[in-house]
Amino acid sequence: MSSTSTKIDRPAQTTDFLSGNEMASLAASHVNYHVMGYYPITPSTEVAEYLNEMGANGKHNVNMVPGDGEHGAAGICYGASTAGGRVFNATSANGFLFSIEQLPVQSGTRYPMVLNLVCRSVSGPLDIRGDHSDLISSLDLGWIVLTAKDPQAVYDMVILANKIGEAEDVRLPVIVADDGFFTSHQKRRVRIFEDRQVVEDFLGPFKPMNVSIDPNNPITIGPYMNDPDQINNKKQLSLAMSAAESVIPKVFEEYEKISGRKYSVIETYKMDDAECAIFIVNSAADTVMDVVDRLRANGKKVGCIYPTVIRPFPAGLIRSACKKVKSLLVADRADSYGGNGGRLSTEIKAALKDDPQNKTMVISRIYGLGGKDFFAEDAEELFKLTFQAVSDGKVEIPYDYIGTSPGDPNHKFVKGTESLSKEIQSPGILTVYKDEDKGCVEVKGVKARALTAMPDRITAGHGACPGCGIFPSISTFLKGIEGFVVMLWHTGCGMVVTTGYPNTSFAVTYIHNLFQNGAATLSGVVEMYKERQRRGEIPGDQEITFVMVTGDGGLDIGLGPALGTAFRNHNLIILEYDNHGYMNTGHQLSFTTPIGHATSTSNVGSVGRGKTFNHKDSAQLFASCHIPYVFTGSETHYKDLIRKAAKAQYFVRNEGLVFGKLFSDCPLNWRHADHNGHEVIRAGVDCNFFPIYEVEKGFTTLNYNPDDKGNKIPVHDWLKLMGKTKHLTKPENKDILDAFQTEVDRRFAKIKAMSEHPDL
Repeated sequence: MSSTSTKIDRPAQTTDFLSGNEMASLAASHVNYHVMGYYPITPSTEVAEYLNEMGANGKHNVNMVPGDGEHGAAGICYGASTAGGRVFNATSANGFLFSIEQLPVQSGTRYPMVLNLVCRSVSGPLDIRGDHSDLISSLDLGWIVLTAKDPQAVYDMVILANKIGEAEDVRLPVIVADDGFFTSHQKRRVRIFEDRQVVEDFLGPFKPMNVSIDPNNPITIGPYMNDPDQINNKKQLSLAMSAAESVIPKVFEEYEKISGRKYSVIETYKMDDAECAIFIVNSAADTVMDVVDRLRANGKKVGCIYPTVIRPFPAGLIRSACKKVKSLLVADRADSYGGNGGRLSTEIKAALKDDPQNKTMVISRIYGLGGKDFFAEDAEELFKLTFQAVSDGKVEIPYDYIGTSPGDPNHKFVKGTESLSKEIQSPGILTVYKDEDKGCVEVKGVKARALTAMPDRITAGHGACPGCGIFPSISTFLKGIEGFVVMLWHTGCGMVVTTGYPNTSFAVTYIHNLFQNGAATLSGVVEMYKERQRRGEIPGDQEITFVMVTGDGGLDIGLGPALGTAFRNHNLIILEYDNHGYMNTGHQLSFTTPIGHATSTSNVGSVGRGKTFNHKDSAQLFASCHIPYVFTGSETHYKDLIRKAAKAQYFVRNEGLVFGKLFSDCPLNWRHADHNGHEVIRAGVDCNFFPIYEVEKGFTTLNYNPDDKGNKIPVHDWLKLMGKTKHLTKPENKDILDAFQTEVDRRFAKIKAMSEHPDL
C-alpha cells in the first residue's frame, strides 16, 4: 500500500495512533450504519464498546441491538438487512462459528451487510489469541472476504466493503478480517477522514432491494426450494461472486482518489524477479517483507505476496504473480486437518495447476496457531525451505508445522491436590430429611464452626481479582454438598482464573464447555453415568452430585440449552452467579444488567444514560419450568445458602433438576473498593433488588424480608455505593431511578404474595 497522498484536492484527513478495533468502530461511525446487532467476544468486543461510547456522546446514529448470543446477533443483522439499510456486526472465533448457521441464509438471499471478523483461535482447548481458524471457516459461506493486515486497512475495508457488497450485480454480504490482538489491539499510525460526510458521500445512499417492510409490495424471503431451483440459486450466487471480481478493483480505484491509499486484490512486494516467495495473510506479512529486504541485501531474489481479498479467490492474479517463482511457501495460520496442507495452500496449488506452463513448487506450512508470535527468524526459516526446494529440484516435505516443540519426555508435573475421598467430603454434619407434616424438605446442622470440616473443592491459587464474589458464593454453596462432586463451568471469569494450563484450582473433576452449551453437555454426562450404572459398568451404589456453574452472562447465550435441560429434568444442579455483566470480556451489558447501569456497551454520556431495559429474572424463568427446586442465595446469608445447597442435593438425587441463582459481587466493574463487597451485596438484598427465596415443588417461600428485620432501604442507597450507578442518583436521572424502584418493588411484591398465598 502506498503512503498517504497530501494532495490538496482530497478531503481532509487527520493523523492518529489507533488500534484495529478503534479503527473498525470509527469506520462504522463514519458509515453511520443503520443497525448493529452484536454480542461480546474477545478480541472483537472493543468494536461494539467504542461504537457504543461514541453513540452515548451523540457522535453517530447507529442503532446498537445486543443479541442473546452470536447466533441471535446474526439473526438481528439478517432481519435488519431485509428491512433495507446498512448493517454491521463484529465477532470472533467460536462466536463466529455459533453464528455460522445464519450466514449462508444471508448470502443465499442476497442481502448485503458487513461483518468485522477479528480473527482468533477456535477452541477447544480455549485460547483467546489470534490465528485464522475462524477465518478459514468462512470461505464456503457465500460471503465476500476482505483481509486487513493493519489498522489502516481495517478502517478502509470496513468502508469499502459496503460499496463492494451493495454493487448492483453483487448484492452480497462482506467479511472484513483482521488479526486478533496483532491488529485489533496494537496501535499504528493511521489516517482518518475529518468529516464523516466524506464517507457517506463516497458510499451514497443505500439502495434497498426486496425489502420486508413495504406493505404495498409483499414478498416472500427465503422460500422452500426444490430441484432445480436450489442449484439455480447457488449458480446465481456464484455469478454474483464472479461479478465482485470486477467490482472490487474499481471500488479500490475510486477510494484511492479520495484517500490517497492504493489497494490491490493481491499485494506483491519485490516480486518482479523473485524466484522464491512467501504467500501469507494479514499482519505477519509485515514481518515477511522486513525479511525480504534483509535477504535482498544479501543477493537473494525473494518476494512476498499477501491478499486483500480471498473470496472471490484471486486465482488468476496469483498465477500472474508466480510466473517466475520457482518455489512458493504458503503459510497458513490455520490447518485443514487431514487435508495434508492448509486451506490456502491447496487453493493456490489448484490455481497454479490450471496454468500448464507453471512449474512453481508449493510448500505448505502451518504457523502461529493459538496466537503464537511470528518472528523474523521464523520467516527466514521458511525462506530456507524455498531455497532448499530450488536446490533439490523438489519439495522434500510438502506439508508440516513450524513453531511446535516436542516437550521434555522427562518432565514431571507438579503433584496436584490429593483426591478427596467420599468420607472426607461427607463429615455428616448436615441432616436432610423430608418433613411429612409440612410437606417440604428440612435441613439441620448448619453451624459455621462445624462446617469448616467440609473440604475445599476449589482450592487456593486461582487468579481472581481482589474482592471477587464468585468463589465465596460457590464455595459457600459447596459446604452444603456431601460426597463426590463433578463440576462443569461455562466460559467466564470463574473458569478463566482457575484453569490456566497446566495448572488447575479444582480438587474435583472439572469440565469446561462454552457459554451456550454447558447444560446440555452436563446432561449428557449425567445420562451416560446413569446408563453405565444400569449396565453394571460402574458401581450402582456410587453417588455423584453434578453441578454446572454459569455466570458472566452465560445464561443469556446459554439460556435455550439450559431451559431444555430443565424441561428434561436431568439430575443436576445449575448455579448462576449473577454479577450483572460479561465481566470476563470487560463488563459488557448482559440481560441480567439492571436498567440504567453503566457498562462498556451501555455507556453514560451526553446522550447515553446506561442500559435501556430491565434485567432478566432467571430464577422465575426456571421456576416456570416446574422443576423440583429453585432458589436464590447470597454469601451475606451463608446459613441460608448452605441449607439450600443441602436441599438441592436432596432434590437432585431424588427428583431431578435444581436451579440456583447467587448474587455475586464484582468490585472491578461495579466500581467500588475491594474490601466492601459484603456491604454492597447486603444493600442489594436489603433494598429488595435481590430477594432471598425458594420455590419447592411449585410453592414459594420468602426466606428474608428486610422490612421484618427493620433493614429495608431504598434502591437509591444501594446504587450510591457503586461507581457504575452513581449517575442514577443525580436529579437529571430521577425518572430512571423511579422506574427502577417501581420495578424492584413490583417484583418483590410478587414474590411476597406467592409466599403468602401458596395457590399463586
